Amino acid sequence: MIKYISNRGGVEPVDFETAILDGFAGDGGLYVPERVPQISHSQLKKWKGLSYVDLAFEVLSLYMDKSIMSAQELRNLLQIAYAPFTDEQVIPLYKMQSRKDTYIMELFHGPTISFKDVGLAFLVNLVNFFLERKKQKLTLIVATTGDTGPATAYYAAGKSNLDTWVLYPKGMITDAQERQMTTLPHANIHPVGVSGCPDGCDDLDLVIAKLYANESFKEKLQLSSVNSINWGRIMMQTVHYIYGYLQVCDEVGEEINISVPSGAFGNLCAGGLARKMGLPIANYVVANNTNACLNRIFSEGIFTKEPIIETPSNAIDILIPYNFWRFLHFATDGKISKKINAWIEEFQQTGIVKFDADTYASYSKGFLSNSASDDETLSLIKQIYEEEAYLLDPHSAVAVVAADKLATELEGKKLICLATAHPAKFQDTICTALGVTTLPAGGKHFSVEAAKTKCEKVYLCHHDSLEEALIEAMEANFEVNK
Repeated sequence: MIKYISNRGGVEPVDFETAILDGFAGDGGLYVPERVPQISHSQLKKWKGLSYVDLAFEVLSLYMDKSIMSAQELRNLLQIAYAPFTDEQVIPLYKMQSRKDTYIMELFHGPTISFKDVGLAFLVNLVNFFLERKKQKLTLIVATTGDTGPATAYYAAGKSNLDTWVLYPKGMITDAQERQMTTLPHANIHPVGVSGCPDGCDDLDLVIAKLYANESFKEKLQLSSVNSINWGRIMMQTVHYIYGYLQVCDEVGEEINISVPSGAFGNLCAGGLARKMGLPIANYVVANNTNACLNRIFSEGIFTKEPIIETPSNAIDILIPYNFWRFLHFATDGKISKKINAWIEEFQQTGIVKFDADTYASYSKGFLSNSASDDETLSLIKQIYEEEAYLLDPHSAVAVVAADKLATELEGKKLICLATAHPAKFQDTICTALGVTTLPAGGKHFSVEAAKTKCEKVYLCHHDSLEEALIEAMEANFEVNK
C-alpha cells in the first residue's frame, strides 16, 4: 500500500483516503506518494487502444489500494464520473492541418467545458464516495480563476454530504464562467464574488489559507478542498498525458513533446509525474501568458511574485504556482523536503526565491518555457481559424504560440498541445481576435447559451472584509443545515 506524505516533511504518512479528504497536509504542505509507481514499456503496450475510462482504471489502480476501494467500486465511480462527457472518447485529439505532426488534445468535452472537468469529475465523486461510507459531511472551499469553480460546483451540486463555497475575483473572469456557478439552483452551492482583488485569485488563496489555519473553524466546518492542492487532482490528471501519448505514438518508446498552458502548475505537475512514472516525453513546454511566473522559474531559476497582469487567458493569470512545490519533491526524488519547507517560508517572507544550480538542473530537465503576449495569442486564434476553420480558446492558443516559438528546440518530434477550454467561455475575446461581432458556430455551446437566461444567486463581498464575512456566512449556513 502506498502511503502519502507532505512535500514539506512535517507530518506522519497517511493512507490514500485521508490524503484525499484532508486536502492540505497538517503542516500546510501538499500530499505526495511515498514512492512513484513505475510504468514499463510492456505495460504501455498493453494499454495502447484502451478507452479513456479503462486506462484511468489501470493508472489509478497503481495508487489506490484495493483495501481502500475495490476494483468494481473504482470502475463504477469512473463510469459515473465520465458519463456526462459529450464525446465518447472523453478527450479526443484533433490533428492540425497547418502544422506537421501536431495534435490538439481537446480536454473540454465535460459539462463545464474546461479541462477541470477531467480531474474534478472523478475527484468530487471520490470524495463523496468516502463521505457516504463514513456517514460524514465536508465543507469544500475553492478559489477559482474561472474554471475550477464551475466544475467543482457542477459535480458537488445536490450532494448532501458536501457543502461547497466557490470564490472568484469579481470582474476578472468571463460572464460565461461566472454564470456557470451563479445559475446553479442547488442549496449546497455558494458562489462568492469578491471585489478588490489586486492579485486576482492569489488573494483568495491567501484568505483560504487563513481559514485552514483557524483550527476551531476548520474542525467545526470540516474544511477541505478539491483545488489542485488535492492529491486526487494530480493523480487523475496523469491519465490524460498517458492517454494522449498512446493515441499519437507509432510505437511505445517513441518520444513526443507536449505543450501545456500553465498557471498554478497543477496540470504540468501531473505531466511531470507521468514522465517520472515512465512515460516517454522528450520535452514539456511550459506555456505562460505575460504573467510569466513559471517562465521565470524555468528560464531563470527564480520564484518571484510580480504584479498581476489581466490577459485574455484569465484562467492562467496566476502569480504563485503553488503546485511547483509539489513537483519539486518529485524532481528531486523526495530528498530535499527541509529545503522545500525553508524556500516556502522564505518566499512568504520576502516574495522571492533563487534556486541553487543543482536544484535548478534537477527540476528544469526536460522542460522548455516561453510566454505568449496578448497580441500573439489573439493573432494565433485568427490564424488557425483562417487556415483550418478550427477555433482555439485563448489558453489553448498560448500553448500553440509557445510551441511555435520553441519549434527548433522541439526537434521535429510529434507534438500535443493541450486545449484546456471551449472557446464559448471566452466569447468577447474570440470575437476580438476574429474581428467579428458574432461568434461563428464553432464558438458557441448550448450550456453557455442556456445559462444566459437563468436566475443567478451569489454572495458579493470586498476582499478587505472577506475573511470575517466568510466565517460569518459559512457558520450561519452550517448552523441552519447541521
